[in-house]
Amino acid sequence: MSTHTLPPSLQQELAATAQHLASALPPAASQTIDAGIAAVQAAGLAGRGLRAGQTAPDFTLPDATGRPVRLTELLQAGPAVLVFYRGNWCPYCNVQLRAYNQALSQFQQHGATLVAVSPQTPELTQLTAEEKDLHFPVLSDASNAVARQYGLAYQVGGAVYDTLHGVGIDLAAHNGDASGELPLTGTFVIARDGQIAWATVEADFKQRPDPALIVEALAQL
Repeated sequence: MSTHTLPPSLQQELAATAQHLASALPPAASQTIDAGIAAVQAAGLAGRGLRAGQTAPDFTLPDATGRPVRLTELLQAGPAVLVFYRGNWCPYCNVQLRAYNQALSQFQQHGATLVAVSPQTPELTQLTAEEKDLHFPVLSDASNAVARQYGLAYQVGGAVYDTLHGVGIDLAAHNGDASGELPLTGTFVIARDGQIAWATVEADFKQRPDPALIVEALAQL
């Protein structure tokens, strides 16, 4: 009887990433980053994110090749799965993007287009798409303009900003501005009429929704 080893699930990959970073990062850096998560949770910032039943703001953003991508044009072909991520430097984001790339055919079975948005510069957006061989549009949201419309933009705070810089993550260089803003990680399933059918916004960037939840939401449209 042959046995087949299943690939790790998204949640297993996220847990392994957290375990690795807990040992790789200086303890003080880990503590500051975790304190930043706790501050976001205490402030209830995730509650500002758009929810199911609300209208998804339209937008036009450049993809990794500079081509403009407009939400309403995507919706003409079918529903959209919209993912906001922090950037190429974020290990948890990379795990999520790879998992969704692997699940892309399941999304497409429901006629859906997957699109990912971050505030990083177009050059780094192109690097993200090429390095990970992503088969969906990856968009550059300068100054978190679209993330702000979806209720996701927030200030990381001086302590987290400096800590990230201390471990080699220069947000100003990655995003092309010194605002210290990032998007909360949010995932939205948007129906063809522009209504948000399903949404999740995470105060803790270490948490990401399973592709199966998105497939389930798409199946209910």
